[in-house]
Amino acid sequence: MNSHLTVFPAVFTYDGKYYNVDFIDLKGCSTFGDSIQSAYQMAQEAMGLFLDNLTNFPIPSTEFKNILLEENQFISFISIDMDDYRKKYNNKAIKKTLSIPMWLNNLSEKNNLNFSQILQEALKEKLGID
Repeated sequence: MNSHLTVFPAVFTYDGKYYNVDFIDLKGCSTFGDSIQSAYQMAQEAMGLFLDNLTNFPIPSTEFKNILLEENQFISFISIDMDDYRKKYNNKAIKKTLSIPMWLNNLSEKNNLNFSQILQEALKEKLGID
């Protein structure tokens, strides 16, 4: 499975101590950091959390001609791989019910095979996920 980067523009505002970050298209998604690097990392995390919980689609695209920046502001594009984000943060196990032939179940149990682990490995292989 190929990674898909999601990219959104954000306005960085330096207030003399912190870099505040507000996403133009993700209303209500904001964060800050005490350096540009920290603010960028925090912006990736905030964007991932926001998008992972998003229920309203589509997201409007930015009209850059309508953005007026102040002297202490700049725009940067923040990118995140949502597949990687979900693997990192949404790793909660869930129960699945499945059916296999009895002979396969008996043979697997005799060989002390871990069904959950094998299913996860098979699904990842089938989906092309590392």
